[in-house]
Amino acid sequence: MLFEQLAGNLVQGLVLGAVYGMATMGLSLIFGVLQVVNVGHGAFIMVGAFTALTMFQAMGVPPIFAIPVAFMIGMALGMLFYFGAVKPLVSPSGSGIKKLSPRRMGMAAGMFIGLIVLMWISSGYFNLNIAIYLFVGIIFIYGFALYIYGGRRQDKAPELATLLVTFSFGVILEEVVKQIFTSEARGYYWDIGKLDIGITVLPYPKLLAAFGSFAIAIILYLWFNKTRAGMAMRSVVEDDVGARVCGVNVDWQYALSFSLGIGLTVTSGVLLTMFIPVGINPYMGGPYTLKAFVIAVLGGLASPYGAFFGGVVFGLLENGSYTLFANIKGLEPFAMTRFFSFVMLLVILLIRPTGLLRSK
Repeated sequence: MLFEQLAGNLVQGLVLGAVYGMATMGLSLIFGVLQVVNVGHGAFIMVGAFTALTMFQAMGVPPIFAIPVAFMIGMALGMLFYFGAVKPLVSPSGSGIKKLSPRRMGMAAGMFIGLIVLMWISSGYFNLNIAIYLFVGIIFIYGFALYIYGGRRQDKAPELATLLVTFSFGVILEEVVKQIFTSEARGYYWDIGKLDIGITVLPYPKLLAAFGSFAIAIILYLWFNKTRAGMAMRSVVEDDVGARVCGVNVDWQYALSFSLGIGLTVTSGVLLTMFIPVGINPYMGGPYTLKAFVIAVLGGLASPYGAFFGGVVFGLLENGSYTLFANIKGLEPFAMTRFFSFVMLLVILLIRPTGLLRSK
């Protein structure tokens, strides 16, 4: 009985893990090309979930057909985000993140503090005019302080700027969606049948989500290895200076890889709604951000294929351990599952610090 239960949950974990992997590929792609850690990752997943929800409820479009729409929305958001906030922080010479100037640090810090003010506004604690004056005043004071003292730290803190910017943009996205849809949890029900394989029952929407994840991973692999555009992007990952010498437009590859990463992330939000049709809300991305970082490190940060493989491994660990802990009296299986997953992550990193699919 236990074995049958474990086998059934492992199958469920394999299906869910494929979507986890898909949800992490964008994060790894962005880090691999630009060395930017997208802390607002979960907010883009949330955008994909609301895209599927809106198209299903307003137009009756099945979630599977929302995938190309979500991808295009993600690409557009990625371009907007890159040229509006990320590009000033990365080097035009293709050598990665710029050494941080006080002006850029002030801009990033201003966005971070500005989003906090926006959160206060949306919470109803502050009058709008007071919030605007506070917002401008804090940016001025903080930027001035960084102009005075930031110079001594600029060589050691470039990553902080991109962390602040991505975190800020994620929170701004959440607040904008909250203003449109409110913070109430929503959902939809798409019933197209189930597949009974004896040891477990798999709803067809989950199977479609898993197959969609595998299909997108294969397409991405072929694009990277069989097309000139994909090989140009790989060359930037390997050696951006060398790629520029060979005629590759590194600046455009930065923009394309960033928007592609965001597009993949938003698409994964559509796929995840087939597992969690209820509970779609502006703040749903937080747990997925945490899991995505774990999976990315597990598979090898900066490796999209490693991220996909790490997602499958994580899904198997999560669902398999749940079965075992549920059969031990006195243990809370959900909490122990998370604990076990992170312990396994620690063990794998101790054995292979670069992740499962990274050679160095």
